Amino acid sequence: MSQKVPQQTERRGGAVWALVITSVAGFMAALDNLVVTTALPSIREDFGGALDDLEWTVSAYTLTFAVLLMFGASLGDRFGRRRLFLVGITVFTGASAAAAMAPGIDSLIAARAVQGVGAAIMMPLTLTLLTAAVPAAKRGTAYGIWGAVNGLAVASGPLIGGSLTEHLSWQWIFWLNVPLGLALLPLARLRLTESYGSGAPLDIRGTLLASGGLFGIVYGLVRAPVVGWSDGIVLLALFVGTALLVGFVLHGMHAKNPMLPMRLFRSRAFAGINAASLLMFLGMFGSIFLLSQYMQGVLGYSPTEAGLRMLPWTGMPMIVAPVAGYMSDRIGGRPVVAAGLFLQSIGLGWFALVVEADTSYAAQLPALIISGIGMSLYFAPASSLVMSSVRPQEQGIASGTNNALREVGGALGIAVMASIFSSRGGYESAGTFVDGIQPALWVGSAAVAVAGAAALYIPGRRRRGTEPAEGVPAEGVPAEGVEAPASVLETASH
Repeated sequence: MSQKVPQQTERRGGAVWALVITSVAGFMAALDNLVVTTALPSIREDFGGALDDLEWTVSAYTLTFAVLLMFGASLGDRFGRRRLFLVGITVFTGASAAAAMAPGIDSLIAARAVQGVGAAIMMPLTLTLLTAAVPAAKRGTAYGIWGAVNGLAVASGPLIGGSLTEHLSWQWIFWLNVPLGLALLPLARLRLTESYGSGAPLDIRGTLLASGGLFGIVYGLVRAPVVGWSDGIVLLALFVGTALLVGFVLHGMHAKNPMLPMRLFRSRAFAGINAASLLMFLGMFGSIFLLSQYMQGVLGYSPTEAGLRMLPWTGMPMIVAPVAGYMSDRIGGRPVVAAGLFLQSIGLGWFALVVEADTSYAAQLPALIISGIGMSLYFAPASSLVMSSVRPQEQGIASGTNNALREVGGALGIAVMASIFSSRGGYESAGTFVDGIQPALWVGSAAVAVAGAAALYIPGRRRRGTEPAEGVPAEGVPAEGVEAPASVLETASH
């Protein structure tokens, strides 16, 4: 039964306050995607965790974030976006403190999973709350600032994580969130306006199917290198996970109000950009997970030095993204995204060629720069391609789906590439680490190359005078009269 609640109550604060609050919240959630990567060797040294434990310190966050993202947005639409935003900040802040105080690797992984729950509730509501507070004429500027702050978090994640780990301790990558969260709570309560969505029914069955299915598959992939692929628990996890995901697909085809209607994938544009996004993050996250450890454990860089040396890759979007956006406006998003993905693939392949126990930074730099340019060309037009691939009323679902698949791709990438790494190498020596990382990087490069091919599957910009089928906007043609989607636009991985 639909809630008869007005879209918005009286305004409590201005657009500037809303921009500050939602940008800081987005920064926190985005930072925690990659801030852990440069701290992994220190966490392993303190807790003695095996490779699969290190994987879960990253994947526990990305996986819960991914599978609950759209559910969190739906909760906000139904029960009040400001109210759920406050809940998300509280959960995220409390889990950050728990991670900082974790006495062992298992409790750290559990805290990271709860962090992901908080981020999944908090993050999708940031842009919706911003939309409610900013006049329509100024939303483009506000969205640009919000996106730049999120991009800065991704770019600086490895550097901030490395600096805090080296000069304080790895626990401070989590303590950092606590004062920010505590400051946001009263500000959000007093300065944000409450608003509601349509009150559509929550898709609890779909959420359970997706969560269980993805967890089963990731668990099987992470556990298999430790106990063997023929282990009964591994086979059961993979089988049950696959069965649950099949159930999720069938549910999306036949349910009345599924969180992900499978009919959206009939659109070549929607299917192509989502396949490209999943594979892009699979190759990129898995590579960063291993390369951050390679730079410290094999090449001997400090955590800060490793973070600084990764900036040509992770920080490049701050420079190239505006150019990529301009190119996308001129020639369409498909060629820009495809070119970016193929460049990212070349960069990872370059790394696979030069990675040795004593590789100089000069030999790594071209790979870092090429990868950074490629990632920048992908990010700028990808969101536009997602939004223009569906009808206006479906843009919230479409954007939420894309962002969830990016996070899923990151979790799968870490699981798959770490599995390849452990089957061919290990931590015993610099030589065995190189033996493991080389084939993993080749797989990452291949995954991103396939992502580029998927991007070419997206229909090109339509010629003037032709009409898009079934009311779907043509590529590069924004839907008129549409505000920011009510669910999710950009997440941490922006």
